Amino acid sequence: MTSIKLAKFAPVRPPGSGNGLMTEQVVDQVRLMIQTGKLRPGDQIPPERELAKQLGVSRASLRAGLRFLAAIGVLNSRHGSGTYIADGPPSLDGAPLKMLAALHGFTTEKMFEARRLVEVAVAGLAAENATDEHLRIIAEEVTETYAALDNPQEYLIHDFGFHRAVAAASGNPILASIMEMISDVLYQRRCKTVGRSLDLRESVEMHRKIYRAIRARDADGARAAMGEHLMLAEQGLAAEELVNRGSGDANGQSVI
Repeated sequence: MTSIKLAKFAPVRPPGSGNGLMTEQVVDQVRLMIQTGKLRPGDQIPPERELAKQLGVSRASLRAGLRFLAAIGVLNSRHGSGTYIADGPPSLDGAPLKMLAALHGFTTEKMFEARRLVEVAVAGLAAENATDEHLRIIAEEVTETYAALDNPQEYLIHDFGFHRAVAAASGNPILASIMEMISDVLYQRRCKTVGRSLDLRESVEMHRKIYRAIRARDADGARAAMGEHLMLAEQGLAAEELVNRGSGDANGQSVI
């Protein structure tokens, strides 16, 4: 584990850019540094205040970028320690899928259909293959989602963190990476609506049910619980988007 020097990070502020574009630039720079080997699994990211200054962005823009990277599994935050490059399953670049979604108008229903096909199988494999360390990480994410029930954006990070942990426990990095790519697209959609969620606790209870089935080595139970959870999650997202449309925030039915 190493601590990355600030000098490795270049300013990202384009002329006349807004917060959204700066956030994307933060994400792009971290991803590029990973691809070129400048950042490696286990490396520690510099403190937020110093890094924001080095990049020439506001702390709000930096925080949004780091939150996104944490949600898709690139970063891990450790209480009292800092933020690190994750050393879990590889994360495929979701940009091609996002482009196809925008071009062809992939619906949320189709994205969830793909997600169910992958994640239900992944949950069964996790029940068969999870190590004690995998179980510890899954349990930790369940605990963190309970702790974040009053903070929807923080909850969302641990929600996706739970699903990543289950995928890692499957023992199949290919399926885990495919799940990451699909989740990347859905996360961007969900982060716009989660603040209007009607019942986050129900989702956390389902996480606990899935975890218990995996811990009991009950593959059929894990698959059934994951299928039920994703069905409820899809219904919940539809309800959130309905509220968004009523408030004038929605922008259509496609995922992007």
